[in-house]
Amino acid sequence: MPRPEKAATIAEIKDRIGNSEIAVLTQYMGINVEQITELRRKLRESDVEFKVYKNTLAKRALDELDLGGAAAFLDGPTAWAFSKDPVAPAKVLKEFSLGVKFISMAGGILDGKVVSQAQLEALAVLPGREQLLAQVVGTIAAPLRNFVGVLSAVPRNFVNVLDQIKKKKEEGAAGAA
Repeated sequence: MPRPEKAATIAEIKDRIGNSEIAVLTQYMGINVEQITELRRKLRESDVEFKVYKNTLAKRALDELDLGGAAAFLDGPTAWAFSKDPVAPAKVLKEFSLGVKFISMAGGILDGKVVSQAQLEALAVLPGREQLLAQVVGTIAAPLRNFVGVLSAVPRNFVNVLDQIKKKKEEGAAGAA
């Protein structure tokens, strides 16, 4: 019979996995307090929750969610990064691991599917959500911008033609006088 604290922790893990687009499991052997504080700050800035759970409780939660394949990533000290943005934790962890070799992504869960370290590395090089949205909006807006340019060119060209006619008539009137 599990103790209530353990059952609550298992329920919390399941809830966080269920309410996140991605959960990244990280290994952090040998990292000091200053480095982990800096990592937590960077993750918090990207709206990523960073939490450490006992591996045995995490394995039990994964089994209950039919994600037992992710239990292979629970080896040694493991921390979890949860986010609604599927790219943010991988980007922050990848960038941080370049300067601090003691932390690495082991694997994760993306939209209810187990993903490998290689797949997380691929996610880390993708542009962020805001940048992708900006690119989509720019792509959609380009034809509209061109259309507005064409529409404004017609009256502008008409005004230019009238202006040229006016100048010719003024030159003709000045030359006749």
